[in-house]
Amino acid sequence: MELPELADLMSTVADTLRTPVTADDSLELITSSVAATIPGITGASISVTSTDGTIETLAPTNPVAAEADQLQYDLGEGPCLDAALTEPVVQVDNLGADDRWPQYGPKAAALGMHSQLSFQFRAAPRVRGALNLYADKPQAFDADAHYVAGMYADWAAVLLGWSRQESTMTEALESRTTIGTAIGILMERYQLDANRAFTFMVRTSQTGNIKLRDVAAGVVADTARKAR
Repeated sequence: MELPELADLMSTVADTLRTPVTADDSLELITSSVAATIPGITGASISVTSTDGTIETLAPTNPVAAEADQLQYDLGEGPCLDAALTEPVVQVDNLGADDRWPQYGPKAAALGMHSQLSFQFRAAPRVRGALNLYADKPQAFDADAHYVAGMYADWAAVLLGWSRQESTMTEALESRTTIGTAIGILMERYQLDANRAFTFMVRTSQTGNIKLRDVAAGVVADTARKAR
């Protein structure tokens, strides 16, 4: 998409900012966007823990994602629990055949879930959370899916005021830097806070069917062009 087209699209999306956007709205945009961005995703959700040890699901994209989350909470095992409580990233290519979760795996397969990918984010001192992705086919997550999902997990963490372990991938770090720069530009341009600026980019990405990092790069490039 050329810069003039992106500018027109952003102008259209800017009109939607008159509608109040809550943190819940933004988290729902994250889960729906990551499900729409990565091919083969059946559902997405966010699991969050509290200091008293309880865990709950936020912004599930559909009832199956919420049911799969709750199943893990009830059984006390599963990828989303491992990610939320201990592991930075948990990937499962065949839930029904993975012996790490002997109770959850077969039950998840019975729900039609065969792959799962969960990314941890955290808040000091003990609160943890995870972005969970579900797919109805085995081996659904390739390296690109891993990268894109990690980026969305970063922004879920940002919206919650939490943090996530830094990726060692140079490309991922550069993309997050570009997105952060674009958010700063949009905050100044439209007098937005960080959450609404990010929501603005997500809406532009969805409306124009453009990757989020490309929307951010377009914002930065347009600003540099106008400065020249």
